[in-house]
Order: sequence, then structure tokens, then C-alpha cells
Amino acid sequence: MRYRVLGGTGIEVSVHCLGTMMFGAVGNPDHDACARIVHAALDAGVNFVDTADMYSAGESEEIVGKALEGRRDDVVLATKVHFPMGAGPNRGGNSRRWIVQEVEASLRRLRTDWIDLYQVHRPDPRTDIEETLGVLGDLVREGKIRAFGCSTFPAEEIVEAQHVAERRGLQRFRTEQPPYSLLARGAETSVLPVARRYGMGVLTWSPLASGFLTGRYRKDRPIDLSSGRAALTPARFDLAIPGNAAKLDAVEEFVRLADDLGCTLPELAVAFPAAHPAVTSVIIGPRTSDQLESLLKGASLVLDDAALDRIDAVVPPGTDLYRADGVWRPQALTDPALRRRPVGERAAG
Repeated sequence: MRYRVLGGTGIEVSVHCLGTMMFGAVGNPDHDACARIVHAALDAGVNFVDTADMYSAGESEEIVGKALEGRRDDVVLATKVHFPMGAGPNRGGNSRRWIVQEVEASLRRLRTDWIDLYQVHRPDPRTDIEETLGVLGDLVREGKIRAFGCSTFPAEEIVEAQHVAERRGLQRFRTEQPPYSLLARGAETSVLPVARRYGMGVLTWSPLASGFLTGRYRKDRPIDLSSGRAALTPARFDLAIPGNAAKLDAVEEFVRLADDLGCTLPELAVAFPAAHPAVTSVIIGPRTSDQLESLLKGASLVLDDAALDRIDAVVPPGTDLYRADGVWRPQALTDPALRRRPVGERAAG
């Protein structure tokens, strides 16, 4: 397993990062089985583990905390904050009040005195970015976290945060965690170039595009919309929708490329993000030990220029055929009132 420096922090992390979103009730409820996945990853040279407070409502952090007992000093541990962790106001977001409260909860669940990388899971338009950067810097000085970053921020939000940090003399985001895969290349347009410009480390998520790049879903084969991810978001798997059919057309091309390279489709999918010069580590999120083993087999896969050219021919750079779940959308798009003048003011004359 190779290692890369994380965003100028001096911390070296493995190019594969173990993601634990599937640990707990949402994915694998067997705590012992999840612990075995963690141990197998560490034994294979992975030293980077990523979780979040909201994964299975804190259960993932609890599993990770137990699994790392006796091995904590050898692991770069990352978690995240933002999404609601209970009913009522002020139980989520990026405010000082919530972050100060929730970091303590994460430390308890993770059974550790410090978090190596604390990430803001999504932007929060209700909270001034200066407020968020200020409290995160305080947590660094208190020794509760070593560095902090953002996750799934659009490029303009990253730039604003960097400028605010510089103007106000605050510590800055050192990492970004965007979705990036063979089918979702939108990050190449601005997020990845911006991250390179500011020397940020990049952890990419969803390399398998929620299963589209596992080989499970193939052209001219029916997709069961009643189970798995397809049941949760059927509109993204319904082949009657032209965009979904285009994804499977691309998958067939990638299957042929994988065959020519002598690897599996998942191995190709995980190797692709790691080839980008802005990417530090690729998050792999297995639910079972077999899935982990199959993904780690591709760690040494090198994609030469000819292979990358073939990928570009199927899904051009900067193109999204697949939109990952949970990608933040600005209020300017989600709130009609922000993009529609009052009726009486819309006419030109």
C-alpha cells in the first residue's frame, strides 16, 4: 500500500481509505464482522479510516472505536459533523454550539482522545463560514482534533472558506471529500483544480457509484427495484429513464476495458480516482470482508495513458452520468423564491 501526504499536514495516509458508512444498522449490523473488516484493512497496509457521526446514527463510530482498541496510534482517524443527530433545533449544522457539543460525542463513541481529521460533512447556509472555521481552529488548539476539512463542498464554497481564513487569520480547511468516479467526473471541472491550487488533500467517495460499477447492474438485464439501493432511489435505477440507460452503456465499455487490462470492473473503478494528481486517497466502503478483499486486490493496478484515454472516450472529463446521493445543492437551486422575482416585477416593461 502506498502513502501520500494529506494536504500539506505532514500526515501520511494510505491511498486506500477504509470508509465505514456500511457499518451498523444501515449496512452490516454485526459488530464483530465489521471489526474484522477494520483489522483486515489495517493488516493490508491501510492506515486511514473514515466515518461520520450520522452513519447509522452513531453506531458506525462506536464500531470503529471498539475495533481500533490497541491500534489507535497507528491509524489516521477521520470523522464528520453536520447532519442532524436527533429531533429538535440545534441538533445539527455547522454552528459553534453544535460542533462543540458533537465533537465530544464523537470522541466518546470513538473511544479516543483526539480525531486526526474532523470534516464538515456539508455546507450550512445558515452559518457564517467564519463561525465554523473559528470553532474548528479552537478544537485544534485544544488538542481534540489535529486538522479539519470539508466534504462535498462546491468549488465556490471552498474558495470562500480559504479567503475568509486568510482575511481573518483563521486556520483553514486542509482537505475536501468529493464524490468522484468513472461515471461522476464533475469534480474535475473545478473542485479538484481548486483543491490543488490551495494545497488541499482530497479524499474521494463513491468510487463504485452506488453499485453501478460493481458489475451487478448490466445492460439488457432487469434491475430489481424492490431491494437494495434501487429500492431506496428507484428513479436512479429505472431503465425506462434515458439517463440510466446511458450509465449502463458506459458500464459495458468499462467492462470491456477491465477485461483487456486483466482486472475486474470494481478494481478499475477504484484505480481511476487514484490516478488524478489532486487525489490523495480513495475511500472504499465494503459491507463484507469479501468485498474488502476484492477491492484491495486492485491496489497495484496502474492505469496507463492508453487506458485513461479510453475512459475519457466513454465519459468525457468533467461529465456526470451519475449523480451521487447526498450531493449538496445550493439554496439558489432548491428555493424557488431565490430565483424568481415577485410576479409583478418579472416583466421587462
